[in-house]
Amino acid sequence: MSPVRLGGCGLLEGTVASLARGTSKLEVKFQGRLLMNQQSIRSYFPVCCLVLCISGLLTPSVLSAQQAKAGVLSADEIKQVVPAAYFFRGQSAPVQLRNSAGFRVPGGKLVLAGLVDTGGYASDVQTKYQGFLITEVKVNIEGSELEPGEYGFGFSKDGKFLVLDVGANDLFSVAAHVDAELRRPTPLKIVEDAGGYRLYDGRMWVSLKAE
Repeated sequence: MSPVRLGGCGLLEGTVASLARGTSKLEVKFQGRLLMNQQSIRSYFPVCCLVLCISGLLTPSVLSAQQAKAGVLSADEIKQVVPAAYFFRGQSAPVQLRNSAGFRVPGGKLVLAGLVDTGGYASDVQTKYQGFLITEVKVNIEGSELEPGEYGFGFSKDGKFLVLDVGANDLFSVAAHVDAELRRPTPLKIVEDAGGYRLYDGRMWVSLKAE
């Protein structure tokens, strides 16, 4: 009987199981070398089955991690990671998924931003709070460093970008830029820009760089 090649599995790729004609002798060879005889196979068969089962369970997650690329998140990825509501200043408010964006840094960590329905907040909060900012890495925003965490943000009418903690306390503000040549301004988006990213609110934007 001809040797039977066991393919289609990373752990067994290139392994050959040989069954001698007219006997019950079973051997496992790899590249011509005898790895296991019949007695060894009987002893280690349960262990081999367990290893194969675990490998089959882990493979999808490993492949998923390998396929995750650094860069701006797609619309489908945004749907998977952006919260439906965001807690800020004592209450939760719905997140505008259509006006949410983010990016992934090498290593898989995320930076997310999105607009929130702020109609239920007091007027003093509404004047400076537009949306959420969640970062898993330290981020440099126009020269100011922001530690990993959950925050609020807003673009002011006088051209400032404000960052607040979840208690609506001001952390810092930086000057925003204006992109007068932007053809189709949107309420919020993130685009790649010279090794970093731009967070846009209409034509106004600030630079974000993961550290």
